[in-house]
Amino acid sequence: MIGIVVVANGNIGQEYLANLEQMRGEQAGIVAVSVESDHDRKKKTEEICSAAKEVDAGDGVIVVTDLIGSSPTNISVEACMSGRYEILSGLNMPMLIALSQARSGSIESATQRAVEVGRKCILCVPAKA
Repeated sequence: MIGIVVVANGNIGQEYLANLEQMRGEQAGIVAVSVESDHDRKKKTEEICSAAKEVDAGDGVIVVTDLIGSSPTNISVEACMSGRYEILSGLNMPMLIALSQARSGSIESATQRAVEVGRKCILCVPAKA
C-alpha cells in the first residue's frame, strides 16, 4: 500500500487528515507534518524523511504539500532525494480523497489520479442573483 505524508504550513495538514478521517474513517499509513516559520529546516527535513519511512510499506510514498514554492514543498524536496517518493503540490481535499482511494495501485497511477481529480474539482461557482 502506498504511504502518504501531508506536509503543510501550520496545522493545515493535520486538519486535512482529520477531515479525511471524518469522511472515510481511520487512515493507516497517512501522517501529517507541520512546518512553521521558526522551525529548524534541517530538523524538519529529518522529520519529513522519518515520516516517509514510517508510512512506506514497500510500494512507495506520496508526499503532498500545500503550495508549490512554499517552505513545506522545498523542505519535502530536500527530504525525499532518495527512496521511492513522489511529491505532489497544491493540496486540496478532493486530491487527498482520491489518493486515499488509489493507495493499492501503482504510485504512478495514484499520483496521476490525484492530479486529475484535484484539477477537475477546482471550479468557479456562479453566485445567484
